[in-house]
Amino acid sequence: MSIRIGIMGYGNLGRGIECAVKHNPDMELVAVFTRRAPETVKILTETARVCRVEEAQSMKEEIDVMIMCGGSATDLPVQTPKLAQWFNVVDSFDTHARIPEHFENVDKTASENGHVGIISVGWDPGMFSLNRMYANAILTNGKDYTFWGKGVSQGHSDAIRRIDGVKDGKQYTIPVESALESVRKGENPKLSARQKHTRECFVVAEEGADLTRIENEIKTMPNYFDEYDTTVHFISQEELNRDHSGIPHGGFVIRSGRTGWDDEHNHVIEYSLKLDSNPEFTSSVIVAYARAAYRMNKEGQTGCKTVFDVAPAYLSALDGAELRKHLL
Repeated sequence: MSIRIGIMGYGNLGRGIECAVKHNPDMELVAVFTRRAPETVKILTETARVCRVEEAQSMKEEIDVMIMCGGSATDLPVQTPKLAQWFNVVDSFDTHARIPEHFENVDKTASENGHVGIISVGWDPGMFSLNRMYANAILTNGKDYTFWGKGVSQGHSDAIRRIDGVKDGKQYTIPVESALESVRKGENPKLSARQKHTRECFVVAEEGADLTRIENEIKTMPNYFDEYDTTVHFISQEELNRDHSGIPHGGFVIRSGRTGWDDEHNHVIEYSLKLDSNPEFTSSVIVAYARAAYRMNKEGQTGCKTVFDVAPAYLSALDGAELRKHLL
């Protein structure tokens, strides 16, 4: 039996989820839910329906896992706990400072209604989180470093677009090269957020908007830009479409640590990603965790989970014997 998937929201991430479901034979897309008029939303899956967001509850018996594709700034904090009443849910909530709060909200609803909710799934948080945890467990005497980019952050770009007077925008996260090289050499530098990354924003403002106010709101936005050196460029929609249409990203998780009785040996663990399409890769991770949410709930598990709580075997379409034979 196929795992029946619903998609809540049909932007870049939602479209990526649709493509990822196509490449997982044990899944089928049942419906896409949108705040737009359904007749204006064209999807690629001929067998799936396009429905209004308000119709979701009525389809709770037809969907095994609802994948939440809204933004972390305002959508997911409300939508994921609400939808966990009726579905197993998976989201990509990426406001790191608010993950504990989001976890508690989703856990309450999911537990009360017998569902599994897996939050903050993607590559960071997500795959990078796992690599930080594994490296910490292995090199207990060491230090963690995470570098993102150069690439487009979907969450930060969404946060820019939510500002009053902003018509469109993209944000690039850029590692500071000297800091990255120091870490790779095992020098264990003490680095602030500002010393590790810079942020560059390309903004299309609405006609007559206060550019000074918009720039200030971006640079002082808590949890997004206030701890970084941020450059804001105001450009035309044509320039944005021409020069910034792609959504690449990537980054590095590095842990440098020492072993031996007198800490005589140094080790560096590095995990890196180079992504041509940030939303499509993120979608591929999310879909694997949708499989895990379905399996865990079938076993009787409920409540909110993160990537730390999901055994790797739950992610794979292969059974245990196949995993041991081919991947162990």
